[in-house]
Amino acid sequence: MLTIWGRLNSHNVKKVAWFARELDLPHVRHDVGGQFGMSEAYIAMNPNRLIPTIEDGDVVLWESNAILRYLASRYAPEAMWPADPAARAQCDKWMDWQFSFAEGQRDAFWNLVRKQPEERDATALEKSVRLAGEAMLILDRALASQPWLSGDQFGVADVPMGVYAHSFFALPMERPDVPHVRTWYDRLRERPAYVETVMIPLT
Repeated sequence: MLTIWGRLNSHNVKKVAWFARELDLPHVRHDVGGQFGMSEAYIAMNPNRLIPTIEDGDVVLWESNAILRYLASRYAPEAMWPADPAARAQCDKWMDWQFSFAEGQRDAFWNLVRKQPEERDATALEKSVRLAGEAMLILDRALASQPWLSGDQFGVADVPMGVYAHSFFALPMERPDVPHVRTWYDRLRERPAYVETVMIPLT
């Protein structure tokens, strides 16, 4: 059985927990990180002291998007992980792009969710809100010509940014008009696994 290590209020853990449910994989998840701390046994598996990590039989793997690629290629080849190199590269592109979006939105998340109002850095918050909005305009243009980041149907490429799209729309901040992203996000919200693992209170 697949074991997922990591607390669910982490964006990166949400990716893996959501995708495991999309694939209907039997799994268990253990809270690790943040207020739950990390045992020496966990650090031995992941010396980076980050989350998530998975155990799948003899496979131990960390880095959230590497985990997504592994699960897709092992358990849902073709359906979630295209065999065609060009199609697969398009998936990789958006999965890698998510990290730059996360970097841009990070200070908005930390200031609006994890800091008290008197602790907030107004300059960093303003910059982060702007960067997140600018990045979403790029995503909006891409989704104007295709329903999913993975192409014509939902796939692994939709997972990383799908998690960050929820925080983008849930954070109490100004956002540009991104109708195609909003339509895509609304489709994600129709997926039970997304609702259960991603659409939880931001903490």
